[in-house]
Amino acid sequence: MDQIRATLPDELTGPSAWLGKDMARNPDVWLYHLSAEDIADLEAAAMHYLSLGRDIGEITKEAFPLTHFAPHLEALKHKLLHGVGVEVLRGLPVASYSQEMAATIFCGIGAHIGSARSQNAQGHILGHVRDIGADPNDPNSRIYQTNARQTFHTDSADVVGLLCIRKAKEGGLSLLVSAEAIYNRMIAERPDLLALLFDPIATDRRGEVPEGEKPFMDIPVFSWHEGFLTVFYQRQYIESAQRFEGAMRLTPDHVAALDMFDALANDPEMCFEMQLEPGDMQFVYNHSHLHDRTGFLDWPDPAERRHLMRLWLSPEGDRPLPDSFKQRYGSIKISNRGGIITKETKLHAPLD
Repeated sequence: MDQIRATLPDELTGPSAWLGKDMARNPDVWLYHLSAEDIADLEAAAMHYLSLGRDIGEITKEAFPLTHFAPHLEALKHKLLHGVGVEVLRGLPVASYSQEMAATIFCGIGAHIGSARSQNAQGHILGHVRDIGADPNDPNSRIYQTNARQTFHTDSADVVGLLCIRKAKEGGLSLLVSAEAIYNRMIAERPDLLALLFDPIATDRRGEVPEGEKPFMDIPVFSWHEGFLTVFYQRQYIESAQRFEGAMRLTPDHVAALDMFDALANDPEMCFEMQLEPGDMQFVYNHSHLHDRTGFLDWPDPAERRHLMRLWLSPEGDRPLPDSFKQRYGSIKISNRGGIITKETKLHAPLD
Protein backbone atom coordinates (compact mmCIF):
# COMPACT_ATOMS: atom_id res chain seq x y z
CA MET A 1 0.00 0.00 0.00
CA ASP A 2 2.75 2.47 0.94
CA GLN A 3 4.43 2.05 -2.47
CA ILE A 4 1.17 2.66 -4.35
CA ARG A 5 0.13 5.56 -2.11
CA ALA A 6 3.45 7.32 -2.60
CA THR A 7 2.71 7.79 -6.32
CA LEU A 8 -0.95 8.85 -5.99
CA PRO A 9 -2.34 12.34 -5.42
CA ASP A 10 -4.31 12.90 -2.23
CA GLU A 11 -7.11 14.46 -4.30
CA LEU A 12 -8.00 14.96 -7.96
CA THR A 13 -9.30 18.48 -8.55
CA GLY A 14 -9.81 18.84 -12.30
CA PRO A 15 -13.17 19.57 -14.01
CA SER A 16 -13.88 15.85 -14.52
CA ALA A 17 -13.84 15.18 -10.75
CA TRP A 18 -17.41 16.45 -10.51
CA LEU A 19 -20.19 15.41 -8.17
CA GLY A 20 -23.45 14.26 -9.68
CA LYS A 21 -25.54 16.56 -7.47
CA ASP A 22 -23.75 19.55 -9.01
CA MET A 23 -24.19 18.30 -12.57
CA ALA A 24 -27.89 17.71 -11.98
CA ARG A 25 -28.31 21.29 -10.73
CA ASN A 26 -26.35 22.78 -13.63
CA PRO A 27 -27.42 21.15 -16.93
CA ASP A 28 -25.93 24.05 -18.89
CA VAL A 29 -22.54 22.49 -18.13
CA TRP A 30 -23.32 19.37 -20.19
CA LEU A 31 -26.46 20.05 -22.29
CA TYR A 32 -26.39 21.81 -25.69
CA HIS A 33 -29.55 22.60 -27.66
CA LEU A 34 -29.06 22.30 -31.41
CA SER A 35 -30.15 25.39 -33.33
CA ALA A 36 -31.96 25.36 -36.68
CA GLU A 37 -28.68 26.41 -38.29
CA ASP A 38 -26.82 23.54 -36.59
CA ILE A 39 -29.38 21.03 -37.87
CA ALA A 40 -29.33 22.43 -41.41
CA ASP A 41 -25.53 22.12 -41.47
CA LEU A 42 -25.68 18.51 -40.28
CA GLU A 43 -28.39 17.59 -42.79
CA ALA A 44 -26.47 19.15 -45.68
CA ALA A 45 -23.31 17.23 -44.74
CA ALA A 46 -25.30 13.98 -44.51
CA MET A 47 -26.92 14.52 -47.92
CA HIS A 48 -23.48 15.16 -49.38
CA TYR A 49 -22.11 11.94 -47.92
CA LEU A 50 -25.07 9.85 -49.01
CA SER A 51 -24.65 11.19 -52.57
CA LEU A 52 -21.21 9.53 -52.66
CA GLY A 53 -22.74 6.05 -52.45
CA ARG A 54 -20.35 4.82 -49.75
CA ASP A 55 -20.96 2.63 -46.70
CA ILE A 56 -21.62 4.75 -43.62
CA GLY A 57 -18.86 2.80 -41.89
CA GLU A 58 -16.34 4.53 -44.19
CA ILE A 59 -17.37 8.08 -43.25
CA THR A 60 -14.57 10.58 -42.57
CA LYS A 61 -14.41 14.14 -41.29
CA GLU A 62 -13.47 15.36 -44.77
CA ALA A 63 -16.40 13.55 -46.41
CA PHE A 64 -18.85 15.03 -43.87
CA PRO A 65 -18.11 18.74 -44.42
CA LEU A 66 -19.45 21.11 -41.76
CA THR A 67 -19.25 24.89 -41.67
CA HIS A 68 -21.34 26.48 -38.91
CA PHE A 69 -21.30 23.47 -36.54
CA ALA A 70 -17.64 22.45 -36.91
CA PRO A 71 -16.30 24.80 -34.19
CA HIS A 72 -18.76 23.39 -31.67
CA LEU A 73 -17.56 19.85 -32.35
CA GLU A 74 -13.98 20.99 -31.73
CA ALA A 75 -15.12 22.47 -28.42
CA LEU A 76 -17.02 19.26 -27.63
CA LYS A 77 -13.89 17.17 -28.17
CA HIS A 78 -11.93 19.46 -25.84
CA LYS A 79 -14.70 19.20 -23.22
CA LEU A 80 -14.54 15.40 -23.40
CA LEU A 81 -10.75 15.11 -23.11
CA HIS A 82 -9.98 18.06 -20.83
CA GLY A 83 -13.26 19.30 -19.34
CA VAL A 84 -16.23 17.74 -17.55
CA GLY A 85 -16.10 14.76 -19.94
CA VAL A 86 -19.75 14.62 -21.02
CA GLU A 87 -22.07 16.48 -23.38
CA VAL A 88 -25.58 15.89 -24.69
CA LEU A 89 -26.59 17.41 -28.03
CA ARG A 90 -30.38 17.83 -27.93
CA GLY A 91 -32.94 18.44 -30.65
CA LEU A 92 -32.03 16.36 -33.70
CA PRO A 93 -35.40 15.66 -35.43
CA VAL A 94 -34.88 11.92 -35.84
CA ALA A 95 -38.60 11.18 -36.17
CA SER A 96 -38.50 12.81 -39.61
CA TYR A 97 -35.39 10.90 -40.75
CA SER A 98 -34.83 7.52 -42.29
CA GLN A 99 -32.63 5.15 -40.33
CA GLU A 100 -29.91 5.81 -42.90
CA MET A 101 -30.12 9.59 -42.48
CA ALA A 102 -30.00 9.40 -38.68
CA ALA A 103 -27.03 7.01 -38.79
CA THR A 104 -25.17 9.22 -41.30
CA ILE A 105 -25.52 12.33 -39.14
CA PHE A 106 -24.49 10.45 -36.00
CA CYS A 107 -21.48 8.78 -37.62
CA GLY A 108 -20.53 12.06 -39.31
CA ILE A 109 -20.47 13.85 -35.96
CA GLY A 110 -18.42 10.96 -34.60
CA ALA A 111 -15.91 11.32 -37.43
CA HIS A 112 -15.27 14.92 -36.32
CA ILE A 113 -14.52 13.69 -32.78
CA GLY A 114 -12.38 10.62 -33.49
CA SER A 115 -11.94 7.43 -35.49
CA ALA A 116 -14.76 4.89 -35.15
CA ARG A 117 -13.94 1.54 -33.55
CA SER A 118 -15.47 -1.91 -33.92
CA GLN A 119 -17.95 -2.80 -31.19
CA ASN A 120 -18.05 -6.55 -31.71
CA ALA A 121 -16.28 -9.40 -33.47
CA GLN A 122 -18.30 -8.68 -36.64
CA GLY A 123 -16.74 -5.24 -37.08
CA HIS A 124 -19.84 -3.13 -36.42
CA ILE A 125 -18.76 0.49 -35.90
CA LEU A 126 -22.41 1.44 -35.44
CA GLY A 127 -23.91 -0.47 -32.53
CA HIS A 128 -27.59 -0.90 -31.72
CA VAL A 129 -28.55 -0.83 -28.05
CA ARG A 130 -31.88 -2.57 -27.52
CA ASP A 131 -33.44 -5.56 -25.82
CA ILE A 132 -33.17 -8.62 -28.05
CA GLY A 133 -34.27 -11.00 -25.28
CA ALA A 134 -30.77 -12.02 -24.20
CA ASP A 135 -30.43 -13.57 -20.74
CA PRO A 136 -28.58 -11.12 -18.44
CA ASN A 137 -27.43 -14.07 -16.31
CA ASP A 138 -25.75 -15.86 -19.22
CA PRO A 139 -21.96 -15.28 -18.94
CA ASN A 140 -21.73 -14.88 -22.73
CA SER A 141 -24.59 -12.35 -23.01
CA ARG A 142 -24.00 -8.65 -23.61
CA ILE A 143 -25.90 -6.73 -20.93
CA TYR A 144 -26.87 -3.93 -23.35
CA GLN A 145 -28.94 -6.47 -25.35
CA THR A 146 -31.30 -6.99 -22.40
CA ASN A 147 -33.80 -4.77 -20.55
CA ALA A 148 -32.01 -5.31 -17.22
CA ARG A 149 -30.19 -2.74 -15.13
CA GLN A 150 -26.66 -2.54 -16.51
CA THR A 151 -24.77 -1.30 -13.43
CA PHE A 152 -21.99 1.28 -13.72
CA HIS A 153 -19.28 0.30 -16.20
CA THR A 154 -16.85 1.49 -18.85
CA ASP A 155 -16.75 0.47 -22.51
CA SER A 156 -13.80 -0.56 -24.66
CA ALA A 157 -13.13 2.82 -26.22
CA ASP A 158 -11.88 6.33 -25.46
CA VAL A 159 -15.24 8.02 -26.10
CA VAL A 160 -18.73 6.48 -26.09
CA GLY A 161 -21.54 8.09 -28.09
CA LEU A 162 -25.26 7.30 -27.99
CA LEU A 163 -28.06 8.54 -30.24
CA CYS A 164 -31.59 7.97 -28.93
CA ILE A 165 -33.94 6.90 -31.72
CA ARG A 166 -36.79 5.80 -29.44
CA LYS A 167 -37.09 5.63 -25.66
CA ALA A 168 -38.73 2.90 -23.59
CA LYS A 169 -42.29 2.99 -22.29
CA GLU A 170 -40.90 3.23 -18.76
CA GLY A 171 -37.37 3.48 -17.36
CA GLY A 172 -34.14 3.18 -19.31
CA LEU A 173 -32.63 6.27 -17.69
CA SER A 174 -28.98 7.07 -18.41
CA LEU A 175 -26.73 7.49 -15.34
CA LEU A 176 -23.20 8.90 -15.13
CA VAL A 177 -20.58 9.08 -12.40
CA SER A 178 -17.05 10.45 -12.20
CA ALA A 179 -14.39 7.84 -11.47
CA GLU A 180 -12.18 10.64 -10.16
CA ALA A 181 -14.82 11.58 -7.59
CA ILE A 182 -15.03 7.92 -6.51
CA TYR A 183 -11.24 7.88 -6.16
CA ASN A 184 -11.35 11.02 -4.01
CA ARG A 185 -13.84 9.46 -1.60
CA MET A 186 -11.99 6.16 -1.38
CA ILE A 187 -8.56 7.65 -0.77
CA ALA A 188 -10.05 9.85 1.96
CA GLU A 189 -12.12 7.14 3.64
CA ARG A 190 -10.57 3.74 2.83
CA PRO A 191 -7.13 4.03 1.21
CA ASP A 192 -6.49 0.38 2.09
CA LEU A 193 -9.39 -0.74 -0.13
CA LEU A 194 -8.50 1.76 -2.86
CA ALA A 195 -5.03 0.20 -3.14
CA LEU A 196 -6.57 -3.18 -4.03
CA LEU A 197 -8.29 -1.68 -7.09
CA PHE A 198 -4.84 -1.15 -8.62
CA ASP A 199 -4.33 -4.96 -8.70
CA PRO A 200 -4.66 -6.75 -12.09
CA ILE A 201 -8.26 -7.86 -11.59
CA ALA A 202 -9.61 -10.30 -14.18
CA THR A 203 -12.50 -9.22 -16.46
CA ASP A 204 -14.41 -11.68 -18.65
CA ARG A 205 -14.28 -11.15 -22.44
CA ARG A 206 -17.74 -12.74 -22.74
CA GLY A 207 -16.79 -14.97 -25.64
CA GLU A 208 -15.22 -12.28 -27.86
CA VAL A 209 -11.61 -13.45 -27.64
CA PRO A 210 -8.90 -12.11 -30.00
CA GLU A 211 -6.65 -14.77 -31.50
CA GLY A 212 -3.94 -15.90 -29.08
CA GLU A 213 -5.52 -14.16 -26.05
CA LYS A 214 -7.02 -15.53 -22.84
CA PRO A 215 -10.81 -15.50 -22.35
CA PHE A 216 -10.31 -12.79 -19.73
CA MET A 217 -8.23 -9.63 -19.29
CA ASP A 218 -6.02 -8.66 -16.34
CA ILE A 219 -6.62 -4.90 -16.17
CA PRO A 220 -6.85 -2.97 -12.88
CA VAL A 221 -10.01 -1.06 -12.03
CA PHE A 222 -7.78 1.98 -11.49
CA SER A 223 -4.48 2.72 -13.24
CA TRP A 224 -2.23 5.69 -12.51
CA HIS A 225 -0.14 6.36 -15.63
CA GLU A 226 1.77 9.48 -16.69
CA GLY A 227 -0.27 11.70 -14.40
CA PHE A 228 -3.70 10.34 -15.35
CA LEU A 229 -6.13 8.17 -13.40
CA THR A 230 -7.82 5.74 -15.82
CA VAL A 231 -10.76 3.51 -14.91
CA PHE A 232 -11.76 0.13 -16.39
CA TYR A 233 -14.80 -1.54 -14.86
CA GLN A 234 -17.70 -3.94 -15.38
CA ARG A 235 -18.65 -5.69 -12.14
CA GLN A 236 -20.67 -8.50 -13.74
CA TYR A 237 -17.75 -9.33 -16.03
CA ILE A 238 -15.31 -9.28 -13.11
CA GLU A 239 -17.47 -11.77 -11.26
CA SER A 240 -18.02 -14.06 -14.26
CA ALA A 241 -14.24 -14.11 -14.94
CA GLN A 242 -13.82 -16.06 -11.69
CA ARG A 243 -15.00 -19.15 -13.64
CA PHE A 244 -11.68 -19.26 -15.52
CA GLU A 245 -8.61 -21.10 -14.36
CA GLY A 246 -5.72 -18.67 -14.08
CA ALA A 247 -7.86 -15.63 -13.23
CA MET A 248 -6.68 -13.77 -10.14
CA ARG A 249 -8.84 -14.91 -7.22
CA LEU A 250 -10.82 -12.16 -5.53
CA THR A 251 -10.13 -12.05 -1.81
CA PRO A 252 -12.76 -10.86 0.69
CA ASP A 253 -10.91 -7.54 0.80
CA HIS A 254 -11.09 -7.23 -3.01
CA VAL A 255 -14.82 -7.87 -2.83
CA ALA A 256 -15.12 -5.20 -0.12
CA ALA A 257 -13.23 -2.75 -2.35
CA LEU A 258 -15.50 -3.50 -5.31
CA ASP A 259 -18.56 -3.17 -3.08
CA MET A 260 -17.41 0.25 -1.89
CA PHE A 261 -16.73 1.32 -5.48
CA ASP A 262 -20.27 0.29 -6.44
CA ALA A 263 -21.84 1.93 -3.41
CA LEU A 264 -20.13 5.22 -4.17
CA ALA A 265 -21.04 5.03 -7.86
CA ASN A 266 -24.70 4.67 -6.88
CA ASP A 267 -24.62 7.36 -4.19
CA PRO A 268 -27.13 10.09 -5.22
CA GLU A 269 -24.54 12.72 -4.30
CA MET A 270 -22.00 11.16 -6.68
CA CYS A 271 -24.02 10.18 -9.77
CA PHE A 272 -26.75 11.87 -11.77
CA GLU A 273 -29.36 10.65 -14.21
CA MET A 274 -30.99 11.86 -17.39
CA GLN A 275 -33.70 10.64 -19.72
CA LEU A 276 -32.36 10.63 -23.26
CA GLU A 277 -35.12 11.88 -25.54
CA PRO A 278 -35.43 10.89 -29.21
CA GLY A 279 -32.80 12.91 -31.07
CA ASP A 280 -30.48 13.30 -28.07
CA MET A 281 -26.81 12.46 -28.68
CA GLN A 282 -24.78 11.75 -25.54
CA PHE A 283 -20.97 11.67 -25.65
CA VAL A 284 -18.97 10.49 -22.61
CA TYR A 285 -15.23 10.30 -21.99
CA ASN A 286 -14.75 6.67 -21.01
CA HIS A 287 -11.42 6.80 -19.14
CA SER A 288 -12.58 9.03 -16.30
CA HIS A 289 -16.31 8.30 -16.17
CA LEU A 290 -18.64 5.32 -15.85
CA HIS A 291 -22.11 5.04 -17.33
CA ASP A 292 -25.15 2.97 -16.49
CA ARG A 293 -28.74 2.43 -17.54
CA THR A 294 -31.72 1.60 -15.40
CA GLY A 295 -33.93 -1.36 -16.26
CA PHE A 296 -36.89 -0.60 -18.48
CA LEU A 297 -40.32 -1.71 -19.63
CA ASP A 298 -40.62 -1.61 -23.41
CA TRP A 299 -43.54 -1.02 -25.75
CA PRO A 300 -45.43 -4.11 -26.99
CA ASP A 301 -45.15 -2.99 -30.64
CA PRO A 302 -41.66 -3.89 -31.99
CA ALA A 303 -41.70 -0.75 -34.17
CA GLU A 304 -41.94 1.45 -31.05
CA ARG A 305 -39.38 -0.28 -28.84
CA ARG A 306 -36.43 1.43 -27.22
CA HIS A 307 -33.54 1.84 -29.65
CA LEU A 308 -30.25 3.70 -29.32
CA MET A 309 -27.37 3.80 -31.78
CA ARG A 310 -23.87 3.66 -30.31
CA LEU A 311 -20.41 4.76 -31.39
CA TRP A 312 -17.00 4.00 -29.93
CA LEU A 313 -14.48 6.69 -30.86
CA SER A 314 -10.73 7.25 -30.56
CA PRO A 315 -9.83 10.97 -30.75
CA GLU A 316 -6.51 12.64 -31.49
CA GLY A 317 -4.77 14.37 -28.58
CA ASP A 318 -5.97 11.85 -25.98
CA ARG A 319 -4.12 10.63 -22.89
CA PRO A 320 -1.58 7.77 -22.96
CA LEU A 321 -2.80 4.42 -21.64
CA PRO A 322 -0.81 1.83 -19.66
CA ASP A 323 0.44 -1.32 -21.39
CA SER A 324 -2.21 -3.45 -19.67
CA PHE A 325 -4.82 -1.92 -22.00
CA LYS A 326 -3.22 -3.71 -24.96
CA GLN A 327 -5.15 -6.77 -23.75
CA ARG A 328 -8.41 -4.95 -24.48
CA TYR A 329 -7.44 -2.55 -27.28
CA GLY A 330 -4.72 -4.45 -29.13
CA SER A 331 -2.93 -1.19 -29.91
CA ILE A 332 -2.79 1.65 -27.41
CA LYS A 333 -1.71 4.16 -30.07
CA ILE A 334 -3.56 7.42 -29.56
CA SER A 335 -6.38 7.98 -32.11
CA ASN A 336 -6.12 4.36 -33.29
CA ARG A 337 -7.13 2.24 -30.33
CA GLY A 338 -10.14 0.60 -28.77
CA GLY A 339 -12.87 -1.68 -29.97
CA ILE A 340 -13.05 -5.43 -30.37
CA ILE A 341 -10.86 -6.85 -33.10
CA THR A 342 -10.63 -10.53 -34.11
CA LYS A 343 -9.35 -12.17 -37.29
CA GLU A 344 -12.89 -12.07 -38.75
CA THR A 345 -13.35 -8.32 -38.17
CA LYS A 346 -14.32 -6.19 -41.17
CA LEU A 347 -15.53 -2.69 -40.36
CA HIS A 348 -19.01 -1.66 -41.49
CA ALA A 349 -22.11 0.13 -40.19
CA PRO A 350 -25.29 -2.00 -40.07
CA LEU A 351 -28.47 0.10 -40.06
CA ASP A 352 -30.52 -2.31 -37.94
